[in-house]
Amino acid sequence: MKFSKFFAPTSKEAPKDAVLKSHILLSRAGYIMQQSSGIYNYLPLGYSVIENIKKIVNKHMQNSGANYLNLSYATDANLWKKSGRYYQFGDELLRFLDRKENEYVLAPTHEESMVDVAASFLKSYKQLPINLYQITSKFRDEARPRFGLMRAKEFIMKDAYSFHSDEQSLDDEFLNMQNTYCKILEELNLDYRIVEADSGAIGGSGSREFMVLSDAGEDDILLCTKCSYAANVEAAKRAKKTCANERPEGDASKFKTPNIKSIEELSNFFKVDSFYTIKAIVKKAIYENEQKLVVFFVRGCDELEETKAKSACKALELIDIDENELKQHGLIAGFIGPIGLAGVDFYIDNELENEENMICGANEIDYHLINIKITNFNKQRYADLIKVQKDDNCPHCGNKLDSTKGIEVGHIFKLGTKYSSSMNATYLDENGKTQPYIMGCYGIGVSRLLAVLAQTKGDDKGLVFDKKVAPFYIDIIIQDIKDNDQTKYANDVYKTLCDEFGDGLILLDDRNERIGAKLKDYELIGIPYALVIGKNYLEGKVELINRATLEKELIDASDISKIINLLK
Repeated sequence: MKFSKFFAPTSKEAPKDAVLKSHILLSRAGYIMQQSSGIYNYLPLGYSVIENIKKIVNKHMQNSGANYLNLSYATDANLWKKSGRYYQFGDELLRFLDRKENEYVLAPTHEESMVDVAASFLKSYKQLPINLYQITSKFRDEARPRFGLMRAKEFIMKDAYSFHSDEQSLDDEFLNMQNTYCKILEELNLDYRIVEADSGAIGGSGSREFMVLSDAGEDDILLCTKCSYAANVEAAKRAKKTCANERPEGDASKFKTPNIKSIEELSNFFKVDSFYTIKAIVKKAIYENEQKLVVFFVRGCDELEETKAKSACKALELIDIDENELKQHGLIAGFIGPIGLAGVDFYIDNELENEENMICGANEIDYHLINIKITNFNKQRYADLIKVQKDDNCPHCGNKLDSTKGIEVGHIFKLGTKYSSSMNATYLDENGKTQPYIMGCYGIGVSRLLAVLAQTKGDDKGLVFDKKVAPFYIDIIIQDIKDNDQTKYANDVYKTLCDEFGDGLILLDDRNERIGAKLKDYELIGIPYALVIGKNYLEGKVELINRATLEKELIDASDISKIINLLK
């Protein structure tokens, strides 16, 4: 491809709302163009890299035994109503009517559509297991799209769905997909971790995320400093917390604590570690057909992890409330405790079960209970509620946990029969009985991978891509296009390399621009190598630049084989 004919609108200016390096560089380098909030056009450079990422994903998915198909972007809303997610997904699900008043959704994910395909054709256990996947656009009506392709409304995703007749088969495919994702991310040369995760709106169990480590990540990850344990903060666990400080002693009693509302004030008042106090966090839980207050109890030294809390009470959403709303429900801010609490749902963190000599609210203004024991509650009252933090202990080996940031690029789930049961999607087992499919779900963000590569591989000069994903292998730069010798040599090299690799992989910068401008575009676009034909050509030398290191090497102009071997 000759640069003079190529559409690559590079710019010195970044979009006004761009914060992340990836958003800035992809926009400036002419890879993407914002059409509206959260919606981007892929220009030739961006689309080329997207296609190269797809090739890598496709290769490993095909090698895993999965089957490639393509489902409609617009999905019949009745399928979503069957699964129940039409009502649960919220405002992020874009719904619309066609001219005949038929209702559709722009799919943010394709569980329902894929189950519909399976139910139509997979009638017998003899056809199972099978894994079906696609790479296609999705739409999620994000309330606050931001960070360019990292959190866009429209995005490109590889989503796969496996169908099984038994749990062992699902376990095998789950591991197969985990290994496949590792191969994809390793080929892309990304520093990633597999972390335990919450299933979110997809549902199911056995949820694991693939996180690329980056300071720009929105997700908090806990990593063991010794073993391989890693988890998203939404699902992280820890070894039970202990405290070396003295535990309160004495009999259980009610104690007057005037105006003592905060954990810090309570700890100071009784001169005890906050480890021995109990904190109450009250939220309004939103369900499909109702709203109600729910109280969550954790140690005074801990914080509530809201995703865990939402999972415990099975709410669609949790909302903060103020003191006035608390009073309307007979609750007194600062003095709420689990003992004798009535008329409201509540949950207690697992680590508090059977704890002794604790201090908590007495559900009466200006009073706390001291030296109480957390017993005699129904098992369903207990749940994992706490936010695991740096320096907590690993649940596997007991060593310290560290925290870092990560960008989620992939997520795999064991769905079980969640969708097949609700949608009545069944097969006949070996005994001729009707059974719902046991399912797995496996997603990887293709367009997000473009942003992640730009974020983690770019530098202060521009993008840095290796030849597996780069739009071109090499940029042949003519310093002076009016110099017939330089131009002829450049065209000869261009033809030789095009014959070897294809003209779609070789860029010839034949523009009538200053050499400085050409080099800046080369560095910004992120092509792996540049061959500069300039002043050294008089001595039979040309300059080879490695974009990753910016190292420059003079080579013999006649040694084209060296360039060919480098690009192979």
